Amino acid sequence: MPSVLALVVVLNFAFLVLDESFSESFYRAMAVLVAASPCALAISTPSAVLSGVARVAKSGVLIKGGRPLEDLGVLTAIAFDKTGTLTEGKPKLTDIITFNNYSETELLKTAIAVESLSDHPLANAFVRDGKKRLNANEIPEATELEAVLGKGIKASLGDDKIYIGNLDLYEALDNDKPDDNIRNKVSSLEAKGNTTMLIRKNDEYIGIISLLDTPRKEEKNILLKLKNLGIKKMIMLTGDNQKVADTIANEIGISDARGSLLPEEKVKAIIELKENESKIAMVGDGVNDAPAMANSTVGIAMGAAGSDVALETADIALMADKLELLPFAIGLSRKAKRIIKQNLLISLGIVALLITLTISGIATIGPAVLIHEGSTLVVVFNALRLLAYNE
Repeated sequence: MPSVLALVVVLNFAFLVLDESFSESFYRAMAVLVAASPCALAISTPSAVLSGVARVAKSGVLIKGGRPLEDLGVLTAIAFDKTGTLTEGKPKLTDIITFNNYSETELLKTAIAVESLSDHPLANAFVRDGKKRLNANEIPEATELEAVLGKGIKASLGDDKIYIGNLDLYEALDNDKPDDNIRNKVSSLEAKGNTTMLIRKNDEYIGIISLLDTPRKEEKNILLKLKNLGIKKMIMLTGDNQKVADTIANEIGISDARGSLLPEEKVKAIIELKENESKIAMVGDGVNDAPAMANSTVGIAMGAAGSDVALETADIALMADKLELLPFAIGLSRKAKRIIKQNLLISLGIVALLITLTISGIATIGPAVLIHEGSTLVVVFNALRLLAYNE
């Protein structure tokens, strides 16, 4: 713009070197000023961004501004959480294995008493399904819940100390670690995709409970669409154990799965991926995913099932809790980037043409205004094509 203003000032004094009056030089300068007005250029990007945001919102995708919409179109890698993102997020109780002559009813009552104190999704699912298996409604009351991040929980039940968690929880204990028989049973369940909870009462192991969260039915098709859109790398990051992560990953077609990750380890994985892939998205639904979302190029939350923290941190929310909206949003973002480039070329081309025509005297202010405002309408109508975008 400064260069245009400088040109206008110079053209005002063209009468000093040309055989014309000051009024003619002034008129030409004003015509150039009108021709160089960047109205179409200024609206090229906002019109496309607003149209794109409106279109995805209509389909159930909330995008918080133009920057995430543009970043979505240049992604080369996506990291997914497992539970509630790649899977249904509705784990169901599958197996109950008891040890040392404990009955299934005793095991369930003990486990339900402790897990009722937890707000973890797996705990809630177990309590729900476990109560359905019990004929009696009398559940003892546990106290003094203590969570061990990424491993399990501890609580008091009367005079007894109850431990519920994965094998890592018991590795930290100094005595009575699980024997090979218990480890083999746990491994066998995890190889089938089950999440296992080993239960110990004081120094005695009393049983294993497993839950299964099935992959979303449309997952393979979604991943294929993302690959066709140019997403070169897709990875699973989960707090679940590595065997379960590998089983789910193999079932849906993800080659890289990383399990047993704490929230800070997910962040570390995202940072490492960003070093190799300049643009990466993190898709998740829980509190544990929020730090990783914040460190990714684009944070994407599974809206309906997402926690408040995840939704607040995310740049994009899939409000309908449908992962199939992700390829749609990425495709629209790339279409929006192409339209923005088209608009910039149109607006800059018209400005360059009008400046040339007005300096040479071929075009006057009237035609310049008509062509200039016409180009603004062309840019806007081109951007509005995004409202009719279909995958």
